[in-house]
Amino acid sequence: MALAIASTIRQLLEKTAHRFDSLAARLILAAAVWTAIGLAAGGFVLSSAFTAAEHDNFDTGLQVDLDGMIAAAEPDPNGAVTLQERFLNRRFARVYSGLYWQIVPAKKGAPIQISHSLFDTTIHLQQPSKSQGLTWGYAAGPDKQHLRVLGRPVSFPISATARPDDSAAYTFMVAGDLSVVDHEISQFNGTLIWSFVVLGSGLLLAILIQVRVGLMPLRRLQEALARIRNGAARRLEGRYPAEIAPLATELNSLIEHSAEVVGRARTHVSNLAHYLKTPLTVLASEAEASPSPLGDAVKRQVDVMRRQVDHYLVRARAAGALDVLGNSTPVSPVLEDLARVLQRIHERRGIVVEIDCPLSLAFRGDRQDLEEIVGNLMDNACKWAHTTVAVTARKRPDGLLEIDVEDDGPGLAPEDRPRVLERGERLDETVPGSGLGLSIVRDIAKLYGGRLELGEASLGGLRAILSLPAIG
Repeated sequence: MALAIASTIRQLLEKTAHRFDSLAARLILAAAVWTAIGLAAGGFVLSSAFTAAEHDNFDTGLQVDLDGMIAAAEPDPNGAVTLQERFLNRRFARVYSGLYWQIVPAKKGAPIQISHSLFDTTIHLQQPSKSQGLTWGYAAGPDKQHLRVLGRPVSFPISATARPDDSAAYTFMVAGDLSVVDHEISQFNGTLIWSFVVLGSGLLLAILIQVRVGLMPLRRLQEALARIRNGAARRLEGRYPAEIAPLATELNSLIEHSAEVVGRARTHVSNLAHYLKTPLTVLASEAEASPSPLGDAVKRQVDVMRRQVDHYLVRARAAGALDVLGNSTPVSPVLEDLARVLQRIHERRGIVVEIDCPLSLAFRGDRQDLEEIVGNLMDNACKWAHTTVAVTARKRPDGLLEIDVEDDGPGLAPEDRPRVLERGERLDETVPGSGLGLSIVRDIAKLYGGRLELGEASLGGLRAILSLPAIG
């Protein structure tokens, strides 16, 4: 159980960390947190202000009722107090109405006078506090009511005695039920919460739209880079905001610089291969001019060196082309051009090259590399074919470009296919060529993330299945 809980917590942390990798998520989360804090603080301030205003208003009403009660009081000659009912609030006459008065004499043992609304209950002040001659506090009222109490001491002269300064002291008290205030505060807080929830939702929606719209240029930049990577474009196109425009400019400069560097590197590799071929040709000529065991050995080694130079020259050129962004090559023109050239070369043998390729099909790479690898396959097929070579190109459901080259020649035994494909061995020395064609094709295809497979053709000969990255 503990392991399951730990695993769940780890998964939640990983998901949270993954979400924080998003710039949009960070902006939205930060704005949402600050919005929530701001709305909570604003709601607290508004609720506190409304609560204070309601209590002040309630206390003001109690003061008015207390002043009216004192104004309606009339002392008799013995110091007792009577109230003129017509000057009092009508709620004092209704039982448990929520508004009460009480007159407490200072003299111990004297009876306490209460309003009709109190019926048979008296008010016992709790936690009293005094301010400007008034006494404030709370009390438990009838029917479990929570009362706010206001009291003021009042003295009345006693004219029935001979002493002129003789008087009777009382405390006039007025109490009101706070449930009305609590209900109004509760209603206000409910309205405040719902309104702030709606306001917060609207703000979050506005933030979401703002972030999405604000980050839209970055998504357009991503799509533009994807088009360059897929070969659909050679540079970043379109207008970008002032904050992103320098980045787009630098990326275009980087792409151009990369193309220049790769171009120079490929030129240097070609020059190196050319410079190597010249001494090798001289050595081969000298070996042929002087027949001997040493000359034969030199010829064999020169032949090996030539094959290796050709091999690695092609690989270096293909590897350089991979570093150039935006390479895109239509497949159909390359196949048509190769078929035309090969038919002329093998015209005496009557070889026919059939091409089946959609015009929209495109290879994500350099044209020279496509010509190299497909040309090797087609040339090999033409060398072994009796009459026909069929080339079919299509785009597979997985997005890769597939080119099938078939011939009606003798074919190749299954056990011999790995030998020519992996090690570049020549199985028949009577056919011209270096024997490295299929090996070179395989290596270049691997550099592009593709592959080369050999199988049996429907025409009866060898079938070469080439997979390469496609555009789109």
